[in-house]
Amino acid sequence: MRTPDIHIQESEVEMSAIRAQGAGGQNVNKVSSAIHLRFDIGASSLPDGVKARLLALRDGRITREGVLVIKAQLHRSQDLNRLDALARLHELVQSVAVEPRVRLATKPTRASKQRRLQEKTLRGEIKAARGPIRGD
Repeated sequence: MRTPDIHIQESEVEMSAIRAQGAGGQNVNKVSSAIHLRFDIGASSLPDGVKARLLALRDGRITREGVLVIKAQLHRSQDLNRLDALARLHELVQSVAVEPRVRLATKPTRASKQRRLQEKTLRGEIKAARGPIRGD
């Protein structure tokens, strides 16, 4: 399998800081540093095959319009959340970028033909040993 190294340009990624209103208690810092990363798959510079495989994913983060939304709020720092979101985006794109290996059509080998013939013969012998069907 071939894994091409795909780079995502920063201009293709839109990030916004999310500040939830009314979040009280201990989560104030965590919520105020949350990041939403938006990546438009259709408008990106990714190869067409990668775009198609990304759009075919059954992932709740991909909208009908083909926009991938990644939320990151694990860290208290917006910078760390931004790096985390970018790393997850890159990981997802790299996992989809692996091109499936195309299996070449091959002729059956002499050994496989012989094995198949023996299995067919064995099945015939088993059926013959069972005798006639008694339905009448």
